[in-house]
Amino acid sequence: MKNINFRKLLPEKSKIYRTIRLESLEKFPDSFGANYQEALKIEKFPMESHIEKQTRERFVFGAFTDEELIGICSFVKGEDNTGNIYQMYIKKEFQGKNIGQGLLEAVIDEASHTFHGIEILLEVTPGNDKAYKLYKKAGFLEIKSPTTENISNITMKYQV
Repeated sequence: MKNINFRKLLPEKSKIYRTIRLESLEKFPDSFGANYQEALKIEKFPMESHIEKQTRERFVFGAFTDEELIGICSFVKGEDNTGNIYQMYIKKEFQGKNIGQGLLEAVIDEASHTFHGIEILLEVTPGNDKAYKLYKKAGFLEIKSPTTENISNITMKYQV
């Protein structure tokens, strides 16, 4: 396998982010709480703007083989001392090779260094066993949802 590296997406990568985000919605329609057909109609995703603006509070990391983007993971800081991981996706042909774990760890490291003592949360769709196992392996534990916004998903919190 080629060398894999993990890095924050820079402004010039916002369009390539869009491509892989649409792919994730098309290939795994039940995993992201967003609809592929509806997403196609959106001129620019909010996260594309955040990539272009390079804010500390909202960023996307990518997994790359050479210069090919093969995975994404987004982080959004909340108003309190919490942050959420969203849009975790690895291209199907690269799954099962610990790339997802490396990408998740890179995002956790960046968020932890940028926001000391931050609580990192995520949600996973019931039945998405691969993702659930990955999150458990990375140090996330299932908790009661702090909001009732999406009670159909499983909420997990990173344990240092």
